[in-house]
Amino acid sequence: MSKIAKTIARQQQKIAEGQFYEAHQQLRVVSARHTKAQNWNDAIEVLYNGGLSLLKAGQGGSGGDLSLLLVDTMVKGEVVVTPESKGKIFTLLRAFPPDEPTKKKFISEATAWTAKFGEYENGDPELHHVAGTLYAEDCEPYDAERHLALGTKDSPESLIRLEYEWYKQDESHTAALYAARAVFPYLLTRNLRSANKAFIIFTSRLSANNQSLSAQEVSSSKSDIRVYPSLPLLNFLSLLLLAATKGSADLFRSLTKHYATHIKEVGIWDDALAQIGEMYFNIKIPRQGNPLFDMMGSMLFGGGGGGKAKKTPKRVDAPSEPPAAELD
Repeated sequence: MSKIAKTIARQQQKIAEGQFYEAHQQLRVVSARHTKAQNWNDAIEVLYNGGLSLLKAGQGGSGGDLSLLLVDTMVKGEVVVTPESKGKIFTLLRAFPPDEPTKKKFISEATAWTAKFGEYENGDPELHHVAGTLYAEDCEPYDAERHLALGTKDSPESLIRLEYEWYKQDESHTAALYAARAVFPYLLTRNLRSANKAFIIFTSRLSANNQSLSAQEVSSSKSDIRVYPSLPLLNFLSLLLLAATKGSADLFRSLTKHYATHIKEVGIWDDALAQIGEMYFNIKIPRQGNPLFDMMGSMLFGGGGGGKAKKTPKRVDAPSEPPAAELD
């Protein structure tokens, strides 16, 4: 057994015996010594194994502290994102207690590490997917949305599961508001495939769980869409996705004009639609910063709040009255 392995085993034994404080402090000292000597691999092994052991022992604060030191060490050591290095982050993240205060900081700093030393400028999609899924399980919907919007090909299903469960707590006519919480972020990250996938999953669940909901299949030589006479804004989203696929500015202008009254009732879609108009239809708007982060800080994502979410999220803003039951 190597010297570093013996050190880790000795501290793990102390943790097993309940000597949490002593083990935490000694792990910090040992890792600091290796960091100073730029023995990055040894420092990382000490922090990873020590942090994981403390987290598994229910010591969220101490385990979280070592986990944060691990990410800091990866940054200092310029450790590139690989399946192995990323795997350590995933394992630690899943070991965090749901209400541990350092968990959000760990996710944030780990994401920044993957953005700096990986191939994705917004952070690693797998990390976003894992973090978003865990936030959803912990009833932290806004944080879940932010991460799942930047996740993997599996993220739309996780995001729609969250949005649909949230929608079921609201009035039936607000369906499009919850579908849009997935569709718009994917469109704003130029992920048209995930936007379409999210919409299809949402409407499939909607139809399956509401047998009395009227729907009509409209087919043409180029496309097939499902129209909901009582849900105009859901029809708008469907046609918006179709227009984005075709890149038709005329169709986009016609849609926003036709549904202008309903869009105005929502009150929080204008900025997102303006950005979508520029991205997909070359309809220029004045530069207003990063569209994704602007939107994620808007009311659509619950404001800039990152505080403790309620176990039952509040409803999103919706039209004051159900949209008229007419074919749109």
